[in-house]
Amino acid sequence: MRLDNQRESDNLEDRRGGGGGGFSLGGGRMGIGTIVIALIGSYFLGINPMTLLGLLEQAPQIQVQPRSAPAHKPPADDEMARFVSKVLASTEDTWRDIFRASGKQYQDPKLVLFSGSTPTACGTGQSAMGPFYCPGDQKVYIDLSFYRDLKTRFKAPGEFAQAYVIAHEVGHHVQHLLGISSKVESQRQRIGEVEGNALSVKLELQADCFAGVWGKRTDTMKSVLEPGDLEQALTAAAAIGDDRLQQQSRGRIVPESFTHGSSAQRVQWFRRGFESGDVNQCNTFAARAPSSTH
Repeated sequence: MRLDNQRESDNLEDRRGGGGGGFSLGGGRMGIGTIVIALIGSYFLGINPMTLLGLLEQAPQIQVQPRSAPAHKPPADDEMARFVSKVLASTEDTWRDIFRASGKQYQDPKLVLFSGSTPTACGTGQSAMGPFYCPGDQKVYIDLSFYRDLKTRFKAPGEFAQAYVIAHEVGHHVQHLLGISSKVESQRQRIGEVEGNALSVKLELQADCFAGVWGKRTDTMKSVLEPGDLEQALTAAAAIGDDRLQQQSRGRIVPESFTHGSSAQRVQWFRRGFESGDVNQCNTFAARAPSSTH
């Protein structure tokens, strides 16, 4: 990615070194009996476990506003932090433009860098969750050590793969602003687990499509992509499909337990967003359910 001359966002909040060290599965402090299941699902580029447990829109009721340092730019010599800051800035420019075209005003999310654990309005955020979005404070959280896993564990290296991670979580912010997330959670509370999982998959695939729209529009506006970049994002999308992850961890695939979509689905919807550059092409809820296998 060619980001050298791009601006950095003013919405980066650096909490690294502010306590809560360690790579912990301390989700029990959230008071949710099935938190371990949620953590496993959320680790793979998912959203906050609160969402998977049908508690997304209850977040304001349990809101705990953390005391944190004010947003500031990363140190000049912190290349990875500056990279994510520039990616965040590109999402701001893209979504401001998209919202403006439809007569709406985009509200920028904050992006929080943390190490180990950190307080959020959705409970204690843990590195083990992977990157996630909290609607209660409208912030994206990421421990940058996740990028090591993306490269080594998921075999998805490259800057555009890393940028896709941020763009996917910002996609959840867009869903929150548009009221999509609240509608989904309202539905999930009235249906069974399997049907609820299917709705979660649609939500995740739409965030993938939104990430594709960001990629296309950002490149159109700023010519940031280089040869091979698109393949990096597609590799990342495929690497974290539920089917591939279940096969690796369990040795078998259970489609009815999918919460994020198969590798084929994630690739399909990111590509759809990227090729069209049109958010209207991202209505996963109206589309016929795609196959859960390749």
